[in-house]
Amino acid sequence: MNNIIECTDLHYSYGSGQQETPVLKNLNLSIAQGESIAILGQSGCGKSTLLNILGGMDKPNSGTILINNTNLAKLNEKETTQLRSQHLGFVFQFHHLLKDFNALDNVAMPLLIQGENKQTAQEKSRQLLENVGLKNRADHLPAELSGGERQRVAIARALITNPSCLLADEPSGNLDAKNALDILELIIHLNQTQNSSLVIVTHDEMIASKMQRVLILENGQLKQS
Repeated sequence: MNNIIECTDLHYSYGSGQQETPVLKNLNLSIAQGESIAILGQSGCGKSTLLNILGGMDKPNSGTILINNTNLAKLNEKETTQLRSQHLGFVFQFHHLLKDFNALDNVAMPLLIQGENKQTAQEKSRQLLENVGLKNRADHLPAELSGGERQRVAIARALITNPSCLLADEPSGNLDAKNALDILELIIHLNQTQNSSLVIVTHDEMIASKMQRVLILENGQLKQS
């Protein structure tokens, strides 16, 4: 089975010199196609930092990251952005929707940035909004949607490019228990439907239990739960 993401000997520290605080130490991780992984750990242990590094949004101090066998260290910023948009989707605790654009246009945005024509982008966006249960909310602005609905829009936006891997940072952390469970089940269902990989950073053991593999980030390294 192909590895979508492969990390070897990752090191990352905050600060420098005497103020240096190691966060990741000799960290190794392979994520196979279609695999779902939860990363657990105490607050401040570096879970979100690791996710940002996996997604090419931050750089480790040393180590190797391959995304679909492409070494991120050998890419410039433009090439990294292009690779990220082609292969990765992101869902955050806070949805980061564009407040002046309706749900349909928010979902379509990644395709438009890639150069897709507007009609095709909107057709795909409508289908995804229907898939996440928001068929009748496409024309609503984020302020007109509930917290759960906004997160559903964010999930649709993350999946619009058919990413090889979805990276989710506490995707339900800002929602009540019912909405949190609905969002989790939706992410898992769509992940399985598209046969994409899924990495969820969470502090919630219930969420982690739904994943195929659970890893704990502790003292800068990942350990099997």
